[in-house]
Amino acid sequence: MPEILIPSLSPAGHIGPLLNVAQGLVDRGDHVTVLTAAAHADKIRAVGAIPAAIPAEADFDSTRLDLDLPGRAETSGIKRVNFDIQRIFLQPMPLLTRAVSELIAQTRFDVILTDSAYFGILPFLLGDAAARPPVLSYSTMPLMLSSRDTAPFGLGMAPSSTTLGRLRNRTLTTLTQKVLLRECQVAADRLLDRLNSRPLPAFILDSGVLADRYIAPTVPEFDYPRSDLPHNVRYVGAVHPSPTRRFRRPPWWSELDGDRPVVHVTQGTIDNADLSRLLEPTIDALGGEDVIVVATTGGRDVSQLRVPLPMNTYVAEYIPHDLLLPKVDVMVTNGGYGAVQRALSMGVPLVVAGNTEDKPEVAARVAWAGAGVNLKTGTPSPGTIRNAVRKVLSDGRYLRSARDLEAAFARRNGVAEIAALVDEVIAERRVVNR
Repeated sequence: MPEILIPSLSPAGHIGPLLNVAQGLVDRGDHVTVLTAAAHADKIRAVGAIPAAIPAEADFDSTRLDLDLPGRAETSGIKRVNFDIQRIFLQPMPLLTRAVSELIAQTRFDVILTDSAYFGILPFLLGDAAARPPVLSYSTMPLMLSSRDTAPFGLGMAPSSTTLGRLRNRTLTTLTQKVLLRECQVAADRLLDRLNSRPLPAFILDSGVLADRYIAPTVPEFDYPRSDLPHNVRYVGAVHPSPTRRFRRPPWWSELDGDRPVVHVTQGTIDNADLSRLLEPTIDALGGEDVIVVATTGGRDVSQLRVPLPMNTYVAEYIPHDLLLPKVDVMVTNGGYGAVQRALSMGVPLVVAGNTEDKPEVAARVAWAGAGVNLKTGTPSPGTIRNAVRKVLSDGRYLRSARDLEAAFARRNGVAEIAALVDEVIAERRVVNR
């Protein structure tokens, strides 16, 4: 059976979906080693894989970045982007590269399936392809690839392939790569030089094109069309957690089966330190509406909510989405990629309010696909939320678009398609080595 190495950064949005993939590979008989933070060792063993730990100094806690990285709190905008790329993702590269090298020296891996943000893989991709296993790079967010048909990733702008649109795209891409984020590229090449590697032939955020396959865990219908899409990109569909087997439903669960529309609001499990950004204004906004509101705090104690709960509102720390979403008519979210795709795969239209990490891009894709409303802010007012929810509930086009995406997602099985790609690159390597 194939020996597979999965290197990943430790935040839930990175390691979570890759653990789901690892379980699928183990279930079919593959031998899987997962390289990530030591804190995930028990979860790795639970899916039947072997844990390996990256150095503690190469890890980061996404909930403590401002505390652990002096100076970060004083940055914003493009300075924050530069700070994060360099300090969080690039600086650990030598340690992350060494961790992979040590494992390769111990085990002959047939494939490396890496988190695309694990930049410790870059020296291997820039070296002799015959001297390393085939590499599959897994994007944990919407594809960041530069294209003549899209604006640079992070701006949350809709695509355009018109003459003027391509001029806009080219201008903004040049400005981003040559000016705004130039120091990130310089920092990456400096680190690669220290590792005796050649410079990057592409922009740092386009480095997925160097892999044997670049995995987009979504459907083409939920991504912007690119006439210059690199040949190694593969859309595989969403990667979802295993079905929930044990969950004690709350006493009010039967209320969700009544005649009133159900609105679910969540800030996810990471960007939920301040529930006043979205949960509280949504509860305020919908208290007088003829709907049922289900708010989840993403593991935070519900006592952290500082607003009175209306009679139509129920709160829980966590409810599995595979059980809740079939009962939901609209989901209000801050735009986590996994949660948004889970909702769309179940035909649930959205109201999205996110302005951190990749959330503006996720929100923009929801609006572009016609499956929801992009509020274009991370801190919407109750009135804005109320109007958006009313709009989605009253205009059937949003539901129809969400249902179309549900059908697109249903045609693909993310884990199965990734497993097929594993087999594909192994077969290719065998042909080359004959």
